Amino acid sequence: MEKRKDGFLIEKGAHEKDYIFGTRAVMEALHAEKDLDKILVNKELNNDLIKELLGLAKAAKVPVVRVPEAKLNRTTRKNHQGVVAHMSAIQYASIDNVIEQCFSSGIDPLILVLDRITDVRNFGAIARTAECAGIHAIIIPEKGAAQINSDAVKTSAGALNHLPICRSKNLHFMVKDLKKMGLKVISCTEKTEKGMYEGDFTGPLALVMGSEEDGISEDLMELSDETVRIPMSGNIESLNVSVASGVLIYEAIRQRAIKA
Repeated sequence: MEKRKDGFLIEKGAHEKDYIFGTRAVMEALHAEKDLDKILVNKELNNDLIKELLGLAKAAKVPVVRVPEAKLNRTTRKNHQGVVAHMSAIQYASIDNVIEQCFSSGIDPLILVLDRITDVRNFGAIARTAECAGIHAIIIPEKGAAQINSDAVKTSAGALNHLPICRSKNLHFMVKDLKKMGLKVISCTEKTEKGMYEGDFTGPLALVMGSEEDGISEDLMELSDETVRIPMSGNIESLNVSVASGVLIYEAIRQRAIKA
């Protein structure tokens, strides 16, 4: 464990991206509770062993992607038996544990929810800013997000080694759970009239940032307690999502510092 400047404890331990191939080898990794990013399975396979593997993956909340054999062959030339697991470059955290630790330490949680950020460089840059600012955790979806590999760790300048990253199978239910735990949800979007400086970023808070292509999903927007936009004065209508995340994060930090 490592202690941050604000007293918040985090787990350390990242390793380089690697692969595990072969049905039983991947099953053993699941039994051993190894941190797996995702598992690729030949879409033509459906025998009893594969069904057992799928059950283990579901229980461990590891995403499974059915793919053609050609994709597996491009991943590795070794005897993969139709199954290749991508080991994670980080150790994933439990958002429940993060929130509980914040409250038990007398800290108002400040969580960042990333809705379908797919560019690994954007994700790495966001993680770097979030870690520097003292964000307590980043939540990402299991599918449809940037792959957290060694490139992401490098782009984050190592921030991903120190910042809890939590995966969610369904961001909609995750955000509902955050609200039940007492967090206010603020989404950053161009589709609102309320300026960022009019928002209230104090107290337990989850900030939501949307994808590079189409912003925040409608179902997450509907769950938001507030929606705010970053003021724009130039000719270009929007900021890069990593820059926008930094702007929003530091407005939250500014308001919380004033209140403190």
